[in-house]
Amino acid sequence: MTEKPHVSGSYWLRTAPGGAARPALEDDLDVDVAVIGAGVAGLSTAWELARAGRSVAVLEAGRVAAGVTGHTTAKLTALHTLKYDKLRRTRGTEGARLYARSQTEAIEHAAEVVAELGIDCDWESRSAYTYVCDAGRVDELRAEAAAAKEAGLPASFVTETGLPFPVAGAVRVTGQAQFHPRKYLLALAEDLVARGGRIFEHTTVHGLDEGTPCRVSTGTGATVTARDVVVATHYPIFDRALLFARLSPRRELVVAGNIGTDRDPDGMYITPDEGTRSVRTAPLDGESGDRLLVVTGEHFTPGTGDTRERFDRLSAWAHDHFPGVDLTYAWATQDIDPTDTVPMVGPLHPGAHHTYVATGFGGWGLSGGMMAGRLLTAQITGEECAWSGLYDPRRLRTAVREAPALLKLQAEVAGHFVGDRLRPAPPVDSLPPGEGAVVRVGGDRLAVHRDDAGTLHAVSPRCTHLGCLVSFNAAERAWECPCHGSRFDTDGKVIEGPATKPLERRDI
Repeated sequence: MTEKPHVSGSYWLRTAPGGAARPALEDDLDVDVAVIGAGVAGLSTAWELARAGRSVAVLEAGRVAAGVTGHTTAKLTALHTLKYDKLRRTRGTEGARLYARSQTEAIEHAAEVVAELGIDCDWESRSAYTYVCDAGRVDELRAEAAAAKEAGLPASFVTETGLPFPVAGAVRVTGQAQFHPRKYLLALAEDLVARGGRIFEHTTVHGLDEGTPCRVSTGTGATVTARDVVVATHYPIFDRALLFARLSPRRELVVAGNIGTDRDPDGMYITPDEGTRSVRTAPLDGESGDRLLVVTGEHFTPGTGDTRERFDRLSAWAHDHFPGVDLTYAWATQDIDPTDTVPMVGPLHPGAHHTYVATGFGGWGLSGGMMAGRLLTAQITGEECAWSGLYDPRRLRTAVREAPALLKLQAEVAGHFVGDRLRPAPPVDSLPPGEGAVVRVGGDRLAVHRDDAGTLHAVSPRCTHLGCLVSFNAAERAWECPCHGSRFDTDGKVIEGPATKPLERRDI
């Protein structure tokens, strides 16, 4: 029987805690650009703008690089599973080339930043692989390899990899990278401040007035006045172009543990099979001679199914394929998928002149976020960027192709909005310690969690974003909205947006 790691938290956060918290915004502020969100997209954008001579303020609801970016698997690659054959068919050869070029230049730029600032972030050059074990999918891999090569990547089809098990085939792209994302971004944040940028943590944004200039209102009561505003909150907290209808949240689990250096598969791997499986290693501090094996998979919609069972499956897969691995870390991450497969980076809506958004990176937010920083900086400073049109959130050319996925997504959201209200509610007395559920008490629905000591914690079950009913994730002790991915702790505090307000506390 193998051990099952508890949900210990992200390795990246544990090994780069980030020091003292930065202050919340208390006084009104006037800057050239306000950036909402301090993940990879927000910090990359703010740093590029500061380097271009703009005064910048970053507003972060939590801690710098501690949200989605702090829970990534930290692969920096332009090979995005099976992307290029589809791009070639939906965006044409030129669209696929622009995508490959934009992602590749982002990675190359990151390497230059690491060298320029002398960042110690465990940067390693690695090849990236998309593999399958099912021989019936080999033709799919061959087509992807050909499309990726045609798009300009150093791609090839191979049948041998460094994995300790056979594969039917794989796409290999050389010259990619992996690193410690939080060490990189904390260094970027320090340099941003050295260039005159301001960073405010624990500052939730509640409103945006797109006047001339723009005004951003915050939960602290202070207002930021800025000529330009960038919304880089992963899932946008403002929906002024019906982006909510084109974005779907996806959660994935991660387990990690020590493995001998001699067993390092020497690459970054992902397969679309088995609910997705992703593998990489990272260097460990100390003289153990080991490396950290990081395994990701089990993607699912937030608030659906038993997350503990999914952790068990992922842990079992890691042990089956890497016998003897000592799993000591377990955490989860969240991605946002656009219905037409391409991220949305650019003007916030068709009438926007000074507001911008970066979202929909589909699990590849590191290269995508770095690309977004350069693209948005070019747009704000009036420079040309060859791939602006490819990523433009206002794009209409893909509307017909996007329609089936969009309608499917909206049907799922409607199903949760209506169906979850019809679901039978268990009695509150049936909740064991550590569990939670939406229950009926005196004719009202309440989201109730019983902690390990037996104390009940009750909050409103209606997500403060658009009113869907939340569901309890027992593995992570969190309330999750299946409609748009907002997450809350057991006392209702927002963990992850697009919700910006907590679930209301209730007496029970």
